[in-house]
Amino acid sequence: MIQKENNFDVAVIGGGPAGLIAAGRAGELGKKVVLLEKNEKLGKKLLLTGAGRCNITNAEFNLRKLVENYGKNGRFLFHAFSLFGPKEVIKFFEDQGLKTKIERGQRVFPLSDKALDVLKTLTQYLAKGKVTTLYNSKVIKVVSRNHQIQKLILKDSEISAKNYIFCTGGKSYPGTGSTGEGLEWAEELGHTIKDLSPVLVPIKIREGWIKELQGLSLKNVAIRISQKGQKQTSRFGECLFTHFGLSGPIILDISKEVGQLLKTGQVRMSLDLKPALDFETLDNRLQRDFQKYQNKSFKNGLGDLLPRKMIPVIIKLSGINPEKKINILTKEERTNLVKLLKNLEMTSIGLLDFDQAIATTGGVSLSEINDKTMRSKIIDNLFFAGEMIDVDGPTGGFNLQVCWSTGRLAGENA
Repeated sequence: MIQKENNFDVAVIGGGPAGLIAAGRAGELGKKVVLLEKNEKLGKKLLLTGAGRCNITNAEFNLRKLVENYGKNGRFLFHAFSLFGPKEVIKFFEDQGLKTKIERGQRVFPLSDKALDVLKTLTQYLAKGKVTTLYNSKVIKVVSRNHQIQKLILKDSEISAKNYIFCTGGKSYPGTGSTGEGLEWAEELGHTIKDLSPVLVPIKIREGWIKELQGLSLKNVAIRISQKGQKQTSRFGECLFTHFGLSGPIILDISKEVGQLLKTGQVRMSLDLKPALDFETLDNRLQRDFQKYQNKSFKNGLGDLLPRKMIPVIIKLSGINPEKKINILTKEERTNLVKLLKNLEMTSIGLLDFDQAIATTGGVSLSEINDKTMRSKIIDNLFFAGEMIDVDGPTGGFNLQVCWSTGRLAGENA
């Protein structure tokens, strides 16, 4: 319980990336700031990002190209990014003593490969700004009157402030504390909440053979998504087979579009195992391999072309007798095999839920937030930052960049 210390200039709810930088920035500007975290420690979700390495941002320094990654809602971020974009984020962390590096796909990581070092840097930033951090502090109720928040009711105390910043995240990884309650408060205060769905999430596949490939990771493959015979989108990169379907970077990136398409009907997915080779080149490659193994059975002739785990599945789907000698395979059988390698078809039957999603799509309507300040257009002393806002991007540091940019802007203006 706080004694005599329950009046602040700024109260920030949520100790994730957006809340940490918002509170730190307001403290840096000399304000009396309290950060309320309902867990026993800060940054639980931050520690999970980038598989525990924390993909801080993406080194896309062209503002227009950066914004394009967020789809039609990306325009909302122009101002926030122009003030505190990837270049400024990298400089901020370097200035605080955290060395960074840029990897494949322009992904920016701490040099140490430890998300914990990112969190330590941010907690030191809070300390420099003399931010009061309260742990195990779950907000029970938000009290408002005349378009102003009056106070926050906690279990055993109350907090009042001139301005409030909500940074409670979406609904992804609820075990880390992001259970969507901040969005419920926003709705109670009169805001519109756009439909929430999991994004950057694995995809469930109907076909049973997928289980046999569990744990197999494939690099440099292409995935194509279609509906009613029309191509909808595609990606190139790495994917991972699981017991229920597909995961990995390219799958997470298309999950939002797949989720939207599933609302209107069946979604077909086609995996090209050899996208660098056109049909004819792959057929020639296969003929060379078969020349080498012509006296062997078909099941022993694919080792140069495919990972060992994949061979039994491809043989089964090809319909070719695994014991058939390679030198008596027909041209038709070989052609069908090439087609299969270039077009391994699957049916998506859904996405995994919020507990497996990296991010949430949907949130507080952008039309109700001032993009220059992150201030609510409905509640005069309320600001929003991070995943609560109805904007999301692909994997690769783009969603953390939203947290840093909007969080800093909210902290500065609150």
